[in-house]
Amino acid sequence: MNNKNEKILNDLKNRAKTIGNAVEKGVKTAGNAAVKGVEVISDSADIAKERIIEALDVNKNGQIDIEDIINLGMRVPTVWVDRESFLRKELKKHCTSEVIDKAVRTTPKKAGIPLDLVDKICDNVISHERFNVSGVSAALGIPGGLAMVGTIPVDIAQYYGVQLRAAQKIMYLYGFPEISRDTENGMIDSETISILTLCLGVMFGVKAANEGINLAAKMLARGVPKQLMKKALTKGAIYPIVKQVAKWFGLKMTKEVFTGAIGKSIPVVGAAVGGTITFVSFGPACKMLKKSLRQTALANPEKNFIGDEKNNNSISDNDCIVVDIDHSKSNS
Repeated sequence: MNNKNEKILNDLKNRAKTIGNAVEKGVKTAGNAAVKGVEVISDSADIAKERIIEALDVNKNGQIDIEDIINLGMRVPTVWVDRESFLRKELKKHCTSEVIDKAVRTTPKKAGIPLDLVDKICDNVISHERFNVSGVSAALGIPGGLAMVGTIPVDIAQYYGVQLRAAQKIMYLYGFPEISRDTENGMIDSETISILTLCLGVMFGVKAANEGINLAAKMLARGVPKQLMKKALTKGAIYPIVKQVAKWFGLKMTKEVFTGAIGKSIPVVGAAVGGTITFVSFGPACKMLKKSLRQTALANPEKNFIGDEKNNNSISDNDCIVVDIDHSKSNS
């Protein structure tokens, strides 16, 4: 090989080595940047998670639970349902003023309104609310990216708010009294939290919730005084059932909030899919609550209760006695 060719060959080798070093350096730089990017994303996710918990943790117990969700939902305008106004509006097309007055004073059942008619009215209410909640869900799915962190509390409040509104209406049609509007420091009282927890539990298919609803209805049908009813719901026989349902919701809430957040990163698709899922699931959830409430002593005392022998036994005064609950283990 002559000197000229050897020089060219060496020059090519040096260039190749330079390019190789540059590529290696570039790969290392890109790799380091990728690792750093993953760390930033991970940090952002942790920060977002903390912000979500902080925003949703209304009762400030360090976690997202059903009490938080109910308090948020019931703060949404139009979620509170005035029992008298609702019953008068729904019954005026079907009943005389005398019957409506009695239904408001007592229950639709005691006013002599046929259960079939109550069922028909309830179906219409569910259909109306179903379109409302699916529309809300689709609209709330639109914000995307990290900006969604700020919208999640609003999303959750409005979504569950529509469910809570539907639950109240179904309760009133099947004989339950108006839930209390009393608040303390902006928080709903424990009795209301308990009864709404049971209703939502039935809507989400938590079996224990049906037992709680049946027991509460039996007490109400029997004329248990308000204070004893409150004790049963918050410290007595019904409370362990409420606690069990609340624990199930606690697990569901944590999973739902954070997996739902991922879906919202794809705005339009998330909105469309969210609205469809809600439309499909909301109706059956309301129908489950309807089925449960129409079989209780308040709506259908002539019908034998469906369930085990325990559910068919008459209520004893012990059901209203305060039970010993270790609140320090309430989150276990």
